[in-house]
Amino acid sequence: MVASHVASPLVSDLRETLKNATAAVLPGARADLERLVRIPSIWADPAHAEDTHRSAETVAELARTAGATSVRTVAADGGAPAVIAHWPAPQGQPTVLLYAHHDVQPTGGDQHWTSPPFQPTERDGRLYGRGAADDKAGVMTHLAVLRAYDGRPPVGVTLFIEGEEESGSPTLTALLAQHHDLLTADVIVIADAANPAVDVPALTTSLRGLVDCTVEVAMLQRPVHSGMSGGPIGDALTALCRLMTSLHDDEGEVAVPGLVHGSVATPDTDEATFRADAGLLDGVELLGCGSIPERIWHKPAAAVLGIDAPRVGEASNVLLPRARAMVSLRIAPGDDPVAAQRALTAHLEANVPWGARLTVTPGAGGAPFSLQAVGSPYDAARRAFAAAYGNDVVETGMGGSIPFIAEFARTFPGAAVLVTGVGDPASRWHGIDESLHLEMFGRGVLAEALLLAELTR
Repeated sequence: MVASHVASPLVSDLRETLKNATAAVLPGARADLERLVRIPSIWADPAHAEDTHRSAETVAELARTAGATSVRTVAADGGAPAVIAHWPAPQGQPTVLLYAHHDVQPTGGDQHWTSPPFQPTERDGRLYGRGAADDKAGVMTHLAVLRAYDGRPPVGVTLFIEGEEESGSPTLTALLAQHHDLLTADVIVIADAANPAVDVPALTTSLRGLVDCTVEVAMLQRPVHSGMSGGPIGDALTALCRLMTSLHDDEGEVAVPGLVHGSVATPDTDEATFRADAGLLDGVELLGCGSIPERIWHKPAAAVLGIDAPRVGEASNVLLPRARAMVSLRIAPGDDPVAAQRALTAHLEANVPWGARLTVTPGAGGAPFSLQAVGSPYDAARRAFAAAYGNDVVETGMGGSIPFIAEFARTFPGAAVLVTGVGDPASRWHGIDESLHLEMFGRGVLAEALLLAELTR
């Protein structure tokens, strides 16, 4: 383990010492990562509420063994359990908040996985399992760094491990208000993003926001025979499908008026690589126009996530009176979720066909986020990550949404927010066969250990 409280740190002087210290703790960190992956902490599924509590208890136990002077498990009313642990700052040193989350997405069907989703399995240098990358790897990155410092980091550390990020963090605002003093920090490091390659570190400087809604179309009081009435009488499912096609124009651009569309000067992504990473079938076209990063980071995206309709095997010759769908709309940095929800609703109302009755019920919403990575904490991160990965840091956007980042920025306006992570394009976050590149995990641990040293005053 490395000695703590190093004065005037220089990455070039500390790198080998910290490299040895992090290498020593990696086997234990991986074992505990596998332990966490075995817990199906799907907070969004009430059947796994107890598993999520068990996951939080495990994280709290790991924080205690990593030398935390105080550990508490907290929850807002109706919310998932979160863990707050503390390592006091040496005299005159800043405090760094290390964030990750211990809840995970549903599996999408265990039968589709190559190996069981909650049975961590290594193949070709990657650890497969739900949460192996998103975001239990983030949890164990933080804990491995604290172990490498033998529980005495050179700066103050507050570990905040949330339990409902995959559900949109609905009670995070209440948690931040209730525990504001405990969570106040000079720098916030959020380990919930990804790198463009396993050997290229990234600072994520923009993320899209998110709004969704449930759309219901009604046309009849009751089902009617499709032969006796079909023709002059339409059915709700067909009307719903027609309405859903209005979300895009012929090129695949989102056709909802009033949304923000941005641009970016980042070099374009190789299309063949992008298609392969996404698993796009041969001949299927990419939607929209502009560069791939521009379309993912700075333009809106609309998707129909689900439709309530009879299964094909259960269908009968009747016209359906009602049909429902869930619509998800990713919004670009600079947009406002309230305004975007209004724009989406107005578009749906203007395009519902055949006089059908429409009900739009707003769902979750989250603000987009962007920052200028300027200042000493960002310079410290660039030095630390370049030393650990052997390549310079790149600034990237992220097409996904992490609404709590904007919430952190609003709650702690004086803190620098660094968004990092140990995912890569092959990690398949939220998908089948999610995985973590183990060598990159080691680089990520070393990078964060160097960052804490760099942040000392």
